[in-house]
Amino acid sequence: MHAYRSHTCGALRASDVGATVRLSGWVHRVRDHGGLLFIDLRDHYGITQIVADPDSPGFKVAETVRAEWVIRIDGTVKARTPETVNQNLPTGAVEVFAGDIEVLSAAAELPMPVFGDVEYPEDTRLRYRFLDLRRDHLHQNIVRRSQIISSIRRRMTGAGFMEFQTPILTASSPEGARDFLVPSRLHPGKFYALPQAPQQFKQLTMIAGFDRYFQIAPCFRDEDARADRSPGEFYQLDIEMSFVTQEDVFQAVEPVLRDLFVEFGNGKRVTEVFPRIAYATALRKYGSDKPDLRNPIEMQAVTDHFRDSGFRVFAGQIAADPKVEVWAIPAPTGGNRAFCDRMNSWAQSEGQPGLGYIFFRDDGEGAGPIAKNIGPERTNAIREQLQLGDGDAVFFVCGDPAVMRPFAGAARTKVGTDLNLIDKDRFAFCWIVDFPMFEWNEEEKKVDFSHNPFSMPQGGLEALETRDPLTINAFQYDIVCNGIELSSGAIRNHMPEVMRKAFAIAGYGEDILEAKFGGMLRALQYGAPPHGGIAPGIDRIVMLLCGEDNLREVTMFPMNQRAEDLLMGAPSEVTPKQLRELHIRLNLPN
Repeated sequence: MHAYRSHTCGALRASDVGATVRLSGWVHRVRDHGGLLFIDLRDHYGITQIVADPDSPGFKVAETVRAEWVIRIDGTVKARTPETVNQNLPTGAVEVFAGDIEVLSAAAELPMPVFGDVEYPEDTRLRYRFLDLRRDHLHQNIVRRSQIISSIRRRMTGAGFMEFQTPILTASSPEGARDFLVPSRLHPGKFYALPQAPQQFKQLTMIAGFDRYFQIAPCFRDEDARADRSPGEFYQLDIEMSFVTQEDVFQAVEPVLRDLFVEFGNGKRVTEVFPRIAYATALRKYGSDKPDLRNPIEMQAVTDHFRDSGFRVFAGQIAADPKVEVWAIPAPTGGNRAFCDRMNSWAQSEGQPGLGYIFFRDDGEGAGPIAKNIGPERTNAIREQLQLGDGDAVFFVCGDPAVMRPFAGAARTKVGTDLNLIDKDRFAFCWIVDFPMFEWNEEEKKVDFSHNPFSMPQGGLEALETRDPLTINAFQYDIVCNGIELSSGAIRNHMPEVMRKAFAIAGYGEDILEAKFGGMLRALQYGAPPHGGIAPGIDRIVMLLCGEDNLREVTMFPMNQRAEDLLMGAPSEVTPKQLRELHIRLNLPN
């Protein structure tokens, strides 16, 4: 028999009754039933109940074991009596009567228990992550992550993509976040950067003649933590394709994600064909370029209904500034004063003066201060435009859309959530397309790239030379699911003259372009195919499929909110000798 086990702790069934077996694992818990000891023995595969009675050779050892000790047990498989069968365990029809028991490793007093679902402070969980990972829910999330990644790899290779690895030590690149820098010992004063994404390398792979590339790629960004963004590092399904249009990318990626979510979505409905929503449309309808389409509410502009109306708070703003608009947020079933008052109080808690509303009683009459001020004709016109019924309500936000849009989007989400309008039994995908190529950088008073500097502008070189840069869209696109951005992508600029002009518009001179992107610029001069790609976030995909709200619940060894690895003690101080070898002198803040 094997030194440690003949079976795993999840393998035994009724068909094994009578067999002599050897199991090894962790003591999940111990129960003393009047001299009869029950030990739940756990390993990666499951739990088996062990029984030790006073006549068992291993009983004296069984009396000493505690939670999370690692033990080996030799014993005989017996059937449980019908009333003691545990239907919640695959091994619940049997138990093992212990003969010999050997302690393989004792455990010190635990800083946090593994048994049970009690929540513990994040710092404790991260400092003792090896214990946290033994807890069933988190353990299963990590197993599921592995299964999801394996499925992705199968789907990508099945679709004709080849997996390549790109460098980790590379040059700094403006991807929109801070780089992690690595000092070079051999080149004093110079630094490598950890890649924010394999952007340039995957483009160079296409230029080198490889047609369909993918990689489960680690990416490094020195960013603050969020629930949907890990500090330090994350993984993405990096994809690039040659000789493709935007539509070709959609057709290649959409079935991979759709079928993946069908496979691991626990029966939830998955969008069959991902709708395409223009960036500008998404902002106006949903107040966000990451719309949660499980929420059926769509906002509409109702500015003309308030122009020159008796509601002077809005009418005055409209008359004073041509940028001002009034947006309506429909609230099906929200037509009562109590709900409208709660929404108004919520708006004030968000730093707003309030949230105007009209609600429609069961008799069809519009009620509320706004209805009284604008009169029944305008009230009914708003009702007809929004197709509202009796018992519905509508909320209004007024201002410059560029300023008030985030609050309007938050109000839409709040209404949908509080009225239980969000379909939680669904994965709602969409493409966001037609992102602007450039944006105005108010801080630096200059035109800047809005998304990805390597994207192809719609209209190509002619658009760059003849149009206002702020009116040019790019062949850029995002995939959004349930209000979470899963990925960004683009058709790349593959012509050096277009690259030069685009970077010149963003204020990058030829010298800077050559210094920072010389490799890419040179590559484009030697025959680059039209190409494009995308990079769905692995961590966010797993988070959605595991039903979690925080990436730390699907990441094996995450950092805390301050980008600290409490388990390994990173970041850490280094010795003076190490600093001398790197020609670095510290200049620490006081």
